[in-house]
Amino acid sequence: MTLAAGHRAKFAVVAVWVALVAAFGSFAGKLTDVEENDPVSFLPGSAESVQALEAVDRFPSGDRAQAVIVYHRDGGLTAADRAAIARDRASLNADPPPATAPIPPAIPSRDGRAALLIASIDTSDRVDEDLLIGATDELRDRVAEGVPAGLVVKVSGPAGFSTDAVKVFEQINGTLLLATASLVFVLLILIYRSPIFWAIPLVTVLFAEVLSRGIGYWLAKAGVTINGQTSGVLSVLVFGVGTDYALLLVARYREELRRHEDKHEAAAIALRRAGPAVFASGMTVIAALLCLSLAEVNGTAGLGPVGAFGVALAMLAMLTLLPALLAITGRRAFWPFVPHFGDAGTDETHGLWRRLGERIRPRPRRVWIGTTVALLVLCLGLTQMNSDLTSGNAFRGDVESVEGQELIAQSFPAGANAPTNVIVPPGGGGPAAGAARVAAVGRAAAGVDGVAAVLPVERDPDEGTLLHVTLEAEPYSERAFDVIEPLRGAVKAAGGDAVLVGGPTAEERDLRVSTARDNRLIVPIVLVVVFLILAAVLRALLLPLLLMATVILSYAAALGIGAFFFMEVFGFDGIDPALPLFAFIFLVALGVDYNIFLMARVREEAHAHGTRLGVVRGLAVTGAVITSAGIVLAGTFSTLAVLPLVVLTEIGFTIAIGVLLDTFVVRSILVPALALDVGDRVWWPSALAHRAARPDDEREEGPEPAAAETAGSGSGGAA
Repeated sequence: MTLAAGHRAKFAVVAVWVALVAAFGSFAGKLTDVEENDPVSFLPGSAESVQALEAVDRFPSGDRAQAVIVYHRDGGLTAADRAAIARDRASLNADPPPATAPIPPAIPSRDGRAALLIASIDTSDRVDEDLLIGATDELRDRVAEGVPAGLVVKVSGPAGFSTDAVKVFEQINGTLLLATASLVFVLLILIYRSPIFWAIPLVTVLFAEVLSRGIGYWLAKAGVTINGQTSGVLSVLVFGVGTDYALLLVARYREELRRHEDKHEAAAIALRRAGPAVFASGMTVIAALLCLSLAEVNGTAGLGPVGAFGVALAMLAMLTLLPALLAITGRRAFWPFVPHFGDAGTDETHGLWRRLGERIRPRPRRVWIGTTVALLVLCLGLTQMNSDLTSGNAFRGDVESVEGQELIAQSFPAGANAPTNVIVPPGGGGPAAGAARVAAVGRAAAGVDGVAAVLPVERDPDEGTLLHVTLEAEPYSERAFDVIEPLRGAVKAAGGDAVLVGGPTAEERDLRVSTARDNRLIVPIVLVVVFLILAAVLRALLLPLLLMATVILSYAAALGIGAFFFMEVFGFDGIDPALPLFAFIFLVALGVDYNIFLMARVREEAHAHGTRLGVVRGLAVTGAVITSAGIVLAGTFSTLAVLPLVVLTEIGFTIAIGVLLDTFVVRSILVPALALDVGDRVWWPSALAHRAARPDDEREEGPEPAAAETAGSGSGGAA
């Protein structure tokens, strides 16, 4: 639709968007109500640990979560300490927190420095969703009262970890939305230097954000797994991508306002010229995100359709609502830097980016080789990569459940805080045969290297026997993960293939196995999909191959920088196993975006001026807007660091660094140098690759004197 076709069309577009937001806006606030932040939402649906989790839930005790209260004194527990522990137990049993069963006697450590009280919280009452959090918080408050000096008391265990995780995820939506919107507001003010205009792209993005969260609610109701991590990434993605597309379209609109007196004509031409690049970029990101639907990990698979819908809505808002608002407000919204018909401004022959192109133009091969070597050096940080980040060290700052786990590990087998479950199903042969099978499974488990103890916990005639296996290693460590596969082999050999091994350690191990599988499957598919889209948009084969190579190199460099900073500067314990895949999806898709913006304009210029001059002219006219877009996108992803989760900090930092590399190095230097070196052949096999040289090719006069450059650049603004 062209807005010049009728005065009423622009108002009709706005009315449609208002109606959509009104219809879905009420569901946007309910997205947190349908988030699934339990372990299953982060696990591969077909994993044995998920089957074990479901089997444990069918036991009478299956809906109980253990809160492990640890009392610790470095010099050994005193008589006053033991009296305090006894008082706590008596008080909690006399007036228990909600749904908390009677607490058995304290379990002392062999070294005398610690003791444990284990409280079992019944979470079967699904009506009260805050039951676990409320009970755990009350336990923490009550055991913190009257603690003898020098005695450290912490509440950990599965209930403690779950409570701390849920509290973090509850902060995501409000905190992240406020941080992202505030940052975009500030950046738009700086970019447009107008007290008015910032509202137009920001309102457009907010419409897309509200609508995407409303549709996300219905996707969750339809069965798509959405957790707090997915919800947070959705907000950042919509704000970042939407603002990027707005900057590109507004820059072209501003350019056309200087060439055309009628604002409707300027808006229509801007949409016709910049719209295809926005559409192609959006479809690239959408296609890459949809590839995540092939993942085994539930949370990763859920991000695919949710993120794709968010990007699609952001793209549609920028192609429909934004042009309508631009046509309604016209030039006045840019006050005080109003672009008038006939004004000078950013063009193909002036400015910083034109001068950069002229510097690359004489020796492009030397430039792209040197830039490639520099990026390869940054890739050396990949040697710091590991996958040691687990649920036990996933929080930034002081988290009570983690501190409690560390205290437990000092005096007890580390796995006592989160035992591994072995479920032996009932079998034929009568009670005697069943008991013998359970005994055989118990002996087999106890004989596995790394197992500290095996305790029978519960028997049920319908479900079988539940055993708790205590591991010697900390349950969220690589040492513990290495025990799971031998343990599974041993218990299945003793009790049959139907025996299941689950629990926190098995869940973390299965998550890593499936994540590695997802990486191997999805990465090549995304490469093929993005290449095909690029080939269709640019109508060439050689250029898409070059662009893909530059984006992959940029991705590897960003991951290398991130790995170095995470381990050597920030002091994180490890890197989340999902980081390489998430970073790949976003950096490849979003990095290709900027290449599409640049090369689509270069192709337009190349028809009239040849490829080499077209590269310089295209870089000159798109440099400022793409740089602004890159800064905005990097900034929005960096807001993930406001949340106290290491994985979101790692995702935000890596993508922000990668976007900045794409913006200032790949798109500004590497891609122009490659295109200048290859020349018209870069468009092979399209007709443009065989374009006959014209008299004015390569002979355009360079930038005018400095005074003229200053005038042209200044009136163009940052947009």
